[in-house]
Amino acid sequence: MKKVLVAIDLSSATVQVCNAARDLAQQLHARLIIAHVVPPAPLVMKYYTFSAVQKADLARGAKKRAAARLRALGQWFRKTVPETRVVQHAGPVVPVLLRTVRKVQPDYLVIGSHGHSAAFEMLVGSVAHGIMRQAPCPIVLVPIRPRTPGKRTAATARPSAEVMAALR
Repeated sequence: MKKVLVAIDLSSATVQVCNAARDLAQQLHARLIIAHVVPPAPLVMKYYTFSAVQKADLARGAKKRAAARLRALGQWFRKTVPETRVVQHAGPVVPVLLRTVRKVQPDYLVIGSHGHSAAFEMLVGSVAHGIMRQAPCPIVLVPIRPRTPGKRTAATARPSAEVMAALR
């Protein structure tokens, strides 16, 4: 069976990217795998440095919140693609996602692009850019666009209130 892997960041763009992946999986009669990587806790936030205990607490909390959101997404997308599963990892996002891609060996990788400026890309980097340069499979890049109020189609339909609440 074919596989579509969608990499998500649990931002407001997640549903839009997952909808595109779902549509592709349905067209291919493929399994849908929703993957999220919890990034490492920051070492410094503004003018404050975290202790090892605080970093561990931050990481545990982030993993717990992400797991709840992923469960909700998995339940929602299993309604239209029964062969949906979710995976969660932790670590540096690009290397961990690339390792996941190599392990899963999807037929397609779906990722969103927030469309940051060139200056942002140069200073901070981009997960999409890092993945595109090294992915061993075809990539479907979903440009993230703001939603048009009042316009709803099957491809942009939003999950239920419970799923959206879990994503907050």
